[in-house]
Amino acid sequence: MKITDSFEIGKIDELGGMDTFAHRLDARAKAVATFVFIGIVMSFPRYSISSLTPFVLYPVALASLGRIPASYLVRKILIAAPFALIIGIFNPLLDREPVMVIGPAVVTGGWLSFGSIMFRFFLTVGAALTLVACTGMNRLGAALEQLGVPRVFVVQLLFLYRYLFVFSDQAVKMKRSAELRSSGRPLRLRVFGSLIGHLLLRAMERAERIYQAMTARGFDGTIRVLKPSGFRWSDGLFTAGCILFFAAARIWNLADGLGRIFTGGTP
Repeated sequence: MKITDSFEIGKIDELGGMDTFAHRLDARAKAVATFVFIGIVMSFPRYSISSLTPFVLYPVALASLGRIPASYLVRKILIAAPFALIIGIFNPLLDREPVMVIGPAVVTGGWLSFGSIMFRFFLTVGAALTLVACTGMNRLGAALEQLGVPRVFVVQLLFLYRYLFVFSDQAVKMKRSAELRSSGRPLRLRVFGSLIGHLLLRAMERAERIYQAMTARGFDGTIRVLKPSGFRWSDGLFTAGCILFFAAARIWNLADGLGRIFTGGTP
């Protein structure tokens, strides 16, 4: 299947429609494994970095099995990276207690916790993006509903996914129009307030039209997929294997153990 260069919503839909081993896995199996992965990664202490490195295998392996382009995932992760950066950037200023010495440099707890936050961000966001790219949002929504997630939440999530790009595109067009009318002068704060108000009104009007159109086409809130899949023994084996690996990596520092083995030390 040819993948276009677009990084919009159609790109994810196109990736989700591919036929690979990762795509053929049941969506529930991948969702459960990814949720457990995210929960365990976030449960590590704030100074943990080396013990998190084995968890890189899960999103890398899933993306490789699903033939998901690494450049696509990296670009999507970098778009959201500033949010994690804002959360952790103040840690080096607040936690200045020395925890280790690397040559002439003294590493404080703040820098370690900052590195841990950024590493966990890349792991969790990468795993979530890989899950969507290897499943497709509609199949993932159906799987969440089958797992017991309230239908209202799932439908709202699908609508957010489907129309977020439409909303952002409308905002960009309104900002560009305001800049053209300002004759090159910078926009004032009250102009942005007016733009936000008009954007909200347009979003409400569009939402009403979309609801009426979907109701006219018989939408009843049920999520339907073209190719429903059953839960097979291979799906259960995949989920169980992933969870066992995550649990082992959480209990033991696998990276430290492997390092000791390769350097001739005691594991």
